[in-house]
Amino acid sequence: QVQLVESGGGLVQPGGSLRLSCSASGFTFRDYGMRWYRQAPGKERELVAAISANGVNTVYGDSVKGRFTSSRDNAKNTVYLQMNTLKPEDTAVYYCNSAYRGVWGQGALVTVSS
Repeated sequence: QVQLVESGGGLVQPGGSLRLSCSASGFTFRDYGMRWYRQAPGKERELVAAISANGVNTVYGDSVKGRFTSSRDNAKNTVYLQMNTLKPEDTAVYYCNSAYRGVWGQGALVTVSS
């Protein structure tokens, strides 16, 4: 069974940091690129970050460049999203997505508020 499970969401104050994890199973993780998306209430889903299968290449959305970093550990079948200098406008449900059949995780809620 192909599955992506996000973890690490929560409530953080503005300026704080969080790290999301996405654990994959059911496919050869190291062969596929991964993406992070987010969806805020009342807004469309937007691409946050993309990382190549080997982790060498990354792409970031304009709104998170310089603050967010995606990485992966292919030995652990896990992709990460390190989020620094968080802003209230970063509040959203964050999803990981695999290039393998376009599989989606269930989402992790990140709330940035004082």
